[in-house]
Amino acid sequence: MKIYLAPMEGITTDLYRNAYHRYFGGIDKYFTPFIASRKMNRRERNEILPKHNENLNVIPQILTNRAEEFLEIARQIASYGYPSVNLNLGCPSGTVTARKRGAGFLSVPDALDKFLCEIFEKAPVKISIKTRIGVESVDEWPRILDIYRRYPLEELIVHPRLQREFYQFTPHREAFAAAKEALPDTPLCYNGDITSPESFEELLRALPQTDCVMIGRGILRNPMLAAQIRQAAMPDTPAQITADAAASKKVLQAFHDELFAGYSARMDGETPALFKMKDLWTYLIARFAESDRHLKKIRKASNFSEYTIAVNALFRECELT
Repeated sequence: MKIYLAPMEGITTDLYRNAYHRYFGGIDKYFTPFIASRKMNRRERNEILPKHNENLNVIPQILTNRAEEFLEIARQIASYGYPSVNLNLGCPSGTVTARKRGAGFLSVPDALDKFLCEIFEKAPVKISIKTRIGVESVDEWPRILDIYRRYPLEELIVHPRLQREFYQFTPHREAFAAAKEALPDTPLCYNGDITSPESFEELLRALPQTDCVMIGRGILRNPMLAAQIRQAAMPDTPAQITADAAASKKVLQAFHDELFAGYSARMDGETPALFKMKDLWTYLIARFAESDRHLKKIRKASNFSEYTIAVNALFRECELT
């Protein structure tokens, strides 16, 4: 079983990936937040600099619907030594899809086909795709699969929801099964609603041939999830994360503290670093019981001192769920 960490804009940065790898591990591939312009800014270059990704299997992700832009970004990525990139056809955000990018590109299949033809012919790297199954209707999926079948995809990562469904409703798992049948020679990865070892096991009961999963929000809420899934799937292997709650909390706090120190050193001023950490707490707070009042204090913190006091109180007074 392979486990990938999904890219989450603003959160799964190079600092997050490195801290995660040190404290939790269990990830086979890390995908960067998407790069959307050939004129990469400093933040985007930080994501792909080899010195920021040592000992990690990192796949840069590209978001565009213009072949010439994709190819220029891919050339820059290749110059850093990366052998492959990932094309984002899954982002459901309205600001992205309104410009026919991300999942919005699926609404114009002829244009998508022409785009893929050009990039697969000229790209200096291998190309994988992360995709939704359509925009408005599951009836769009066969046409999309027919397009994908024409190209030598390194891998296809399927989030079996429509763009209009965002992250709501039950995933259309039959669409993933259809992809298995339509693309027998293409490696497939399942993405969507894996939030616990139990939900992972339920997925395998529904789709027993699944051998690769991508997890995003589930890991942000519970960084120990990948290790827990591996331990549940292979109980005879040594546990990477102790089952002892007190020890687990110490590991989680050490991970947090390293990430906080990294953002504090990199960001210009306290406010940007606090924004980064508060974004993370939107998800990570789910790991703690009876934590509402602590979260309020974290969100209200206006400087490093207030933030540190609020976080230390949370770790001291709240138990892990």
